[in-house]
Amino acid sequence: MFTTTKKYLQKIKKAAVKAYSLTEILIVLCIIGILLLMVLPNQTSVISQAKAIEAQAMLNQVYGLQKSYFYRHSKYSNSLEELGFEQEKTVQEGGQAVYKVEIIEASNDSFMARATSVSDLDGDGNFNTWEIDNKKVLTEVTKE
Repeated sequence: MFTTTKKYLQKIKKAAVKAYSLTEILIVLCIIGILLLMVLPNQTSVISQAKAIEAQAMLNQVYGLQKSYFYRHSKYSNSLEELGFEQEKTVQEGGQAVYKVEIIEASNDSFMARATSVSDLDGDGNFNTWEIDNKKVLTEVTKE
């Protein structure tokens, strides 16, 4: 009887597959989670900087359209439609744009356009805002 039990145990040992226990897998997943939490806050500033490029690009486009309009009509326009600027749908409207562009001031010799984020990118309660004027001075009014 002892020999049959011994043979049976040998067969089980041969058939057994080496694997990790559930505890070992859980510990590895916890370590990966902790590492991700350490890296994530550093990435939010990179993400907000990348999204700010969208605002700068749109305002530079408005600047070019305003200059073109000025050369044709000898004044700046206070309407994005007159300029031919089409605002892409924002994320709130089901689109991909993070910023809403508007002309806040326009006269015969100057203009000011503003791009304001439609969502709080870093959760601090401030909405990132950029402005451009007729001298192409691009400034970040509200920092993210």
